[in-house]
Amino acid sequence: MRIKIDKDSDALYFRLDESRIVESEEIRPGVILDYDNDNRVIGVEFLGISQRATKEELSSLQFQTA
Repeated sequence: MRIKIDKDSDALYFRLDESRIVESEEIRPGVILDYDNDNRVIGVEFLGISQRATKEELSSLQFQTA
């Protein structure tokens, strides 16, 4: 899994695996899902991230496992 914050495009991107993206769909304003050849979600992009989270929140992403 890869997480990327792009300050230039003001976006946060979660990439679940490195499969080739064959389709993208904006499911809500500013929320885009990327799909692979088997129609599985392999990426999620959030646009306008500076309006959704503070710099402090983005600088300390936390992961929780069950």
